[in-house]
Amino acid sequence: MTHPYSRIFLLSHMRAYSSLLGHIIGSHPRINGYYEMHQSYLSDADLAQQIADYSQHDSLKPDSHYQFDKLLHNDYRLNLSLPALQNAIIFIALRQPEPTIKSIIKLFQQKSSDDLYAQPTGATDYYLERLQTLTDFAQQHPQRYYYFDTEKVCTDTDRLLSQLQQWIGMAEPLSPEYGSFAKTGVAGAGDTSPLIHTGKILPDFQEALDDVALDATLLQQATQAYQSCRQQLIHNAKGSLAST
Repeated sequence: MTHPYSRIFLLSHMRAYSSLLGHIIGSHPRINGYYEMHQSYLSDADLAQQIADYSQHDSLKPDSHYQFDKLLHNDYRLNLSLPALQNAIIFIALRQPEPTIKSIIKLFQQKSSDDLYAQPTGATDYYLERLQTLTDFAQQHPQRYYYFDTEKVCTDTDRLLSQLQQWIGMAEPLSPEYGSFAKTGVAGAGDTSPLIHTGKILPDFQEALDDVALDATLLQQATQAYQSCRQQLIHNAKGSLAST
């Protein structure tokens, strides 16, 4: 089976600006994909399903070469032994624990206070488990991915987009302005806030989180896990863009 599209994957976690970055990547004329497709990539059939599912809502660009997806949950996995994924471009990105966990809590409290992720323990457990999975991936696949601190999407945009363009190997640059698509702002596909429809990076993407409480013990646990995971990710990366 032939696969006309090369793959780009972003491995990260919830509330790490992945919807914003996905829209920037997916607005490039050579790249299809901008939202989380909620699937694993373990077989050729999964790769074909990605194209089929994407095409149900969005048109494949006529001169496109890449298909993008982001994996933010441990339910979804990559089989890098697949011949079609031998040259896949993989990014891993982390956001610092306190704003991440508080943002998860705030998001899910708006949906239902009974949701597991609306509770500090549940949100922290998700973050810890996701970081462990990303650490395991890095150790199993050294020099197979690129790492960046995801805060750079907002704080060092031009440098990050230039670096991503170089890592992907495209002649055309990535733009900080992006388009809207069929699933932009749709629940289950990514960020549902009105900000995602603005088409550009705004200071408001740094949301106010002072009203969200997080136990100091949980934060300390998450901070230690973040520092350890980030160190491993940078150490094993093929290239990185990280704050010193």
